[in-house]
Formats: sequence, structure tokens, C-alpha cells
Amino acid sequence: MASAPRLAFITPRFSEQATIGGAETLIRQLALRAARAGCDVSVLTTCATDHFTWANARPPGRQVIDGLDVHFFPVDEDRDLETFLRVQNAISNQGVFTADDEVLWMQNNVNSQALYQHLRANGEAYDRIMAGPYLFGLIYYACQIHPHKTWLIPCLHDEPFAWLSIMRTLFDSVAGFLFNTEPEQALAQRLFDVTPGRGAVVGMGLDPFEADPDAFARRSGLNRPYVLYSGRREPLKGTPLLIDYMQAFRARTGEDVALVFTGSGPIDAPADLQPHIMDCGFVSEQEKHEAMAGALAFIHPSVNESLGIVLLEAWLARTAALVHARGEVLRWQCRQSQGGLWFRHYMDFEELLLRYLKEPELVHTLGAAGRKYVESQYAWPAVEKRLFTALNVQPPGSG
Repeated sequence: MASAPRLAFITPRFSEQATIGGAETLIRQLALRAARAGCDVSVLTTCATDHFTWANARPPGRQVIDGLDVHFFPVDEDRDLETFLRVQNAISNQGVFTADDEVLWMQNNVNSQALYQHLRANGEAYDRIMAGPYLFGLIYYACQIHPHKTWLIPCLHDEPFAWLSIMRTLFDSVAGFLFNTEPEQALAQRLFDVTPGRGAVVGMGLDPFEADPDAFARRSGLNRPYVLYSGRREPLKGTPLLIDYMQAFRARTGEDVALVFTGSGPIDAPADLQPHIMDCGFVSEQEKHEAMAGALAFIHPSVNESLGIVLLEAWLARTAALVHARGEVLRWQCRQSQGGLWFRHYMDFEELLLRYLKEPELVHTLGAAGRKYVESQYAWPAVEKRLFTALNVQPPGSG
């Protein structure tokens, strides 16, 4: 292999502002670190920016972004959206669908013939190809063009789509896997008989930071405790549940705790809770970190994660976590780090949040343990070592 390995990373969207999903952020960060270590890195992605419409919002072509050679390819515009939605709804609702329907769903998913053609014409020049996450037609078909040198970054969690028979074709075809956590790897073993030798837990690295825990409250005029959620607001992330629980918590306990959101999406809250919600929208990294540092707890109610990146950030801010017990990965992260607790239902939530309010030493201990865990397991040198070992490549800068 050449002294500078040629690596391609395939992802449905790419944004220099990093306002995309967690899986795409993960792949972007791995690509950046590989390039900084001396690899010759290309990113293959689509012209879409919106994950609802998948419209071609930016022109096709190549751009150098943060030192990465990024190729933008148009999304196919001939997809049968009606067929796609019919099958997707049947899958999501665990209704009736056939193996042929699964193929139709994949064919009318997000695809790019232009990207596939690039891979067919130029794929032999890449030493390794990494692609993810697993849910997209783009990834399904790209992985099968040069499967012997393709590693899937599945970002897998237990959901109806993971149980499709067509997914076994995907998981059987690739050379290997880069997982985010041990529970994700174990799920792949259960669903697809993925042997341990075909995959490695890599994750994503984070740079440590310091944040003033009083800055956010001072800037926002908050003079009471608050809990924080950062990310997309949607049912799959558990935000409607969080709103319900916070309304019940305030009504039942009389404790004046505010709920702060950063990120995007609607917040559908009852009128009596709205005065106690602060929607900050998109904020800078520094502002997000300051909001985390000042929070009583960072609450992550999602049950569908392969890696809680914002949870790791919150721990770097020395903030205790509170997660949903059905979120296997988030619960595992809390158990491994001893940086947070988890709730099964509302009464658990109330009991634990009251403990956080009444036991500041517990909050401090959890936050400190979380930071220590992230600095140990998710520092970039540790993640890079796991990545290059899994791919069996030796970048010039890795010594």
C-alpha cells in the first residue's frame, strides 16, 4: 500500500457548518482526522442539504472544504415517492410488505447514479472505502460496487428497518464494519451473524474544552435551575416525551425547573409549560458548551442511538446525564462512564431529577466521572488508533 493511503468516505450529506445528523457528523469527523493524519481522503456525497426533501440544493462538482476533497453528486430525481412512502409506512408500522417491496423501497430511497458511476470508474484507486449510515439506498448500492474494500459505518439501532431481509444482503456484502459502541456491535451480531473479526468499535473523538457554567444563564437572564436537550426535536429523539415529563414534573413537585433546547425542529408544548421553555435554536459550539456546563442535567430521551455524541459533549462540560433506560446505547454509555442515570418511566424520571436538585454532590460526581471517561475513551488519538487498526492502514503521520 502507498505511504499515503487513499480513503473514500461516503455519506448522504456533507456540511461545512456541521449542522447535519449525528451519523453524518461522525463520518465527517473521521474523514477530517484521517486527512490530518496524512491520508489522501475524498468525501463522496450528494447535493442535498435537507433530509426531508432531499432536493439538490447545491451544485454538483468538487470543492476543497477544511482540507477535504469533497465530491458532490446529484440525488436522482426520478424516485417514485408514493411507492417509497407506501413501503416505508408499512415497515415503520410493522405492517404487511414483501421482499419485493423492500427492493422497491431501496430503489426509491435516496440514490445517486452519478455517485455510483464515479465509484465504478474510480473505485480501484481507493485503498479503503467507508460508507454510512445503513438506512439509505445510496449506502446500500455504493457498498456493493467494491465490497471487498468497503467498510460499513452502520450507526445501527434496533428499529423495524434493521430487521428487513434486504439488510442482510448489505451486511453480508462488505469487508468489515466500524461500530460506535459495543451494544451496536452486539446488535449486528444478533441480527446478521456478524462475527467479531469483521468489525471493530471505533466511535468518534472529541476535543476537550472548558466552559463557564455561569455564562449561559447570565446571557439568557435565567435565574433558576434548567435541564438541557440538544439536537433534533422529533418523536424518534424522544422530545415529545421529555416535554410531557417536564410538564408533569413541574405540576407534581412544584419545583421551578426550566427546559432549554438547542438545535432544530418544532416544540409542541402545552400553554402552561411554554413560559418555562427556552428555545435557543442553532447556537455556536461555545454557546452550546456553556449551556451544557450550566445545566442541572443533560437529558437525552432517545431510544434510537448508536452513539450519543451530544452526551459525550455534555460530559466534557462536566454535566450529569439523564437518559431513557430503553436507549440501550445511552444507558451503556452512562454505565461505562458512571456519568449519568436512567429512567424507565415517569416516576423514575421524577425521582432522579429530584435527586439531582437536592444532591449537588451527586451531580458533581457524575459530571466529573463523565468527563474522565470521555478524555480516556474518546480522545482523538485513541479513536484514530482504533480506526487505522480496523482498516489496517498506516498513515504517514501516525508513526
